[in-house]
Amino acid sequence: MSKPTAGIFGLTGCAGDQLVILNCEDELLDLVNLLDLRDFLMATSANDTRCSLDVAFVEGAVMSRRDEETLERIRQRSRFLVAIGACAVWGGVAAQESNGNHAALLEDVYGPLGRQYDAIPARALHELVKVDLNITGCPIEKSQILAAIANLLQGDPPLLPQYAVCAECRMRENNCLLIEKGSVCCGPLTAAGCEARCPALRIPCIGCRGPADDVNTASAWAMFEEKGYTRADVDRKLRTFAPKGGRA
Repeated sequence: MSKPTAGIFGLTGCAGDQLVILNCEDELLDLVNLLDLRDFLMATSANDTRCSLDVAFVEGAVMSRRDEETLERIRQRSRFLVAIGACAVWGGVAAQESNGNHAALLEDVYGPLGRQYDAIPARALHELVKVDLNITGCPIEKSQILAAIANLLQGDPPLLPQYAVCAECRMRENNCLLIEKGSVCCGPLTAAGCEARCPALRIPCIGCRGPADDVNTASAWAMFEEKGYTRADVDRKLRTFAPKGGRA
C-alpha cells in the first residue's frame, strides 16, 4: 500500500510551526516512514512542486498576492488542507491592522517605497480557500500535530480540545490568576491544548491559541467586570493573536 503524499508549506509568518514539526526529533523518522513527504522547502530543496497531495499543512497568513497565488495552488493540488498556527487559522498578529488604512501603514513604515511592495491586509486561510482542519497555537503544540497526523493516517477526524485553558488549569490544580491576583488572564476564553503552560508559571494567558468553542462567555465577562476590567480591556489582549476570531 502506497504512503499518503504530503506537503508542508509556509506563507507569511515566522515559520515557527514548521520548526515545531522539524523539532519532532524522536518521531521524525516515523513520520517520514508513514508519509511520502513530497514538498517541504524548509527541510529540503529537492521538492516536487507540481504533484497531487493527499494532505497539505500550511502555516502563515495571506499577506501578499504571491501568498494568494501560492495558497490557491496548494488548495488545487491537495485533497485535504490543514491550517497550522494562529496566523493561518485566525490571521495572527499581522491582522490586527486589517480594519485600518493599509496603504497609509505601509507608507508610515517604509516611506514612499511602501507603494512598491507586494503587500495586502492579512487574512486567515479560510478567508481565501476551503480549510479542512485547523490546528491553532503560536506555535502549534507538537503533541497535537502528531496526534492529528496519526488520526488522519487512520482515516479518523482529529479530536482537538474545544474547551478553554481554564479547564487545563483545573486539571493541573493551578490557582486562578484572575480570581486570586486580579490579573487579566484570557484563559476563560482561549482554546486549550497548551496544558495551561503560562498560568502554571504564574503568567496570565494572553490568548495565543485563539478562541475556544465550548466556553461560558457570559460568565467569563462577568468575572472580568467583577475585577474591574471592561470588555475592551480583554479584547485588546485577545486581538493580538486572533483579531478575526470573533467572540460573543
